[in-house]
Amino acid sequence: MTKIAFIGAGSTIFMKNIIGDALHMPALSDATIALMDIDAGRLAESELVANKMVASLGVKAKVQTTMNQRAALTGADFVVVAFQIGGYEPCTVTDFEIPKKFGLRQTIADTLGIGGIMRGLRTVPHLWKICDDMRAVCPNAIMLQYVNPMAINTWAIAARYPDIKQVGLCHSVQGTAAELARDLDIPVNDIRYRAGGINHMAYYLNFEARQADGSYRDLYPDLKAGYAVGAIPKPSDANPRCPNLVRYEMMKHLGYFVTESSEHFAEYVPWFIKRDRADLIERFGIPLDEYPKRCVEQIADWRAQAAAFKDADKIVVKQSHEYAATIMNSVITGTPSVIYGNIANHGFIPQLVAGSAVEVPVLVDANGLQPTVVDDIPPQLLALMRTNQNVQEMTVQALLNEDREHIYHAAMLDPHTAAELDLDQIRAMVDALIDAHGTWLPAWAQNRKAA
Repeated sequence: MTKIAFIGAGSTIFMKNIIGDALHMPALSDATIALMDIDAGRLAESELVANKMVASLGVKAKVQTTMNQRAALTGADFVVVAFQIGGYEPCTVTDFEIPKKFGLRQTIADTLGIGGIMRGLRTVPHLWKICDDMRAVCPNAIMLQYVNPMAINTWAIAARYPDIKQVGLCHSVQGTAAELARDLDIPVNDIRYRAGGINHMAYYLNFEARQADGSYRDLYPDLKAGYAVGAIPKPSDANPRCPNLVRYEMMKHLGYFVTESSEHFAEYVPWFIKRDRADLIERFGIPLDEYPKRCVEQIADWRAQAAAFKDADKIVVKQSHEYAATIMNSVITGTPSVIYGNIANHGFIPQLVAGSAVEVPVLVDANGLQPTVVDDIPPQLLALMRTNQNVQEMTVQALLNEDREHIYHAAMLDPHTAAELDLDQIRAMVDALIDAHGTWLPAWAQNRKAA
């Protein structure tokens, strides 16, 4: 019988999506599901929801809960990881408010930039603890990691625990494909694409639509022409604060469309968020301080949904088509599938840093995860990816070597930070962030108090 361990199961809605998808699959419908979280109240909510899903679907899965990580992992075949170290409060607030005092504005701050660096420093040590436990009690399990900063996390795990089978899973590739299909009024099921790069900065190398005769037509001319005349992008149907203009503008200049949202991408490059260029913020509709707003909205939404689930006799379990469930089903049944995953770069994109985290198509079957090679990425895209990988590499090196100086180096090399602040300002900002984070950071990174 398959065992699925879910670390961070107090994220009830996300747990519901992944476990709900798994329960729809006959090969997983009798799985043992071990839910683990450090928050007893949220864990109890997730247990209630999981058991109601099992009952509503009439399957034979068994739900277990524990606050002991190693107990949850013991004998697991798959380990789903979804947590946020430090939460919205205090750490996300800190990641936004202190840089703001230095004149550095951010949008999401969870992947790159100073916010991504600090989140990586908080998060990786906890991921390493999971790897330690996996080595001890489920060494052959596959880690399905949904935690940001995805690239830093994946790189750091691969560097210290090369024996742990892992893949970082993001929604950006498939999610963006659906957005573009909507902009072009084409059913998403008629779209085919091939992408490659790094997390939040992969590009569609091909983006095509199936024709009536079975052939495929390149959609890039349509995307470029539509943007040139202002017909696309269409207004967002998900978040009106976030028009999708930055990515279209980047396509205009680079020739290819990036797979992560405009609000994310705007802070990965030096060209859009500038303190003395309000015109750019307005022209491209860049939503400053967007992630804190989302956190407040999501927390309220989660509470409302959790209350509704608690009162409901049955829960409607719609498939959300999460990659995690697809992977588990393919490994168990041998039925092949292709997902986009973040994995260690062992020649899969030969032009990028060896051992780094890259995002490529991954074949999944009974043999497990089998990444494919993407070696035809245009040079201008690779060059831009490297500016992000510099930051990721320095953050990983700081963690591996417990070298505080590399935290400063990572911040210095960040494209957006470097465009706004000088070297003294960067060092002072990092010091202020380290001081504010306190024990949320590993001991070696914390500020030394004067005797």
